[in-house]
Amino acid sequence: MGRTARIVFTRPDDIARIERWVNELAINAHVRIHLVDGHVVEGIVMVTPTVQVFHGQDGDQGINGTVKLEAPVQPGWSGIVWLGDIARVEHLDSVTMGATKA
Repeated sequence: MGRTARIVFTRPDDIARIERWVNELAINAHVRIHLVDGHVVEGIVMVTPTVQVFHGQDGDQGINGTVKLEAPVQPGWSGIVWLGDIARVEHLDSVTMGATKA
């Protein structure tokens, strides 16, 4: 992954929101992620998301992160979701916050 993100965050409340998604998206959790733009993505969390420092498109430095999902109904499909784009996470199974980390 490059060191550039479409949006980076520097405000404490935005950083806390992004860190909350890291804690909520446990490995192997089947989730439906509702994005701020209205789109919905569903899949299995493949790797614990991490927060990193990125440069925004305007050159500012801030944080964001990603989570990698895999779709059980579409073998071979995987997708990356920016944590800053998440509005809400809906858990579709019993794997919840802090259940597993790697």
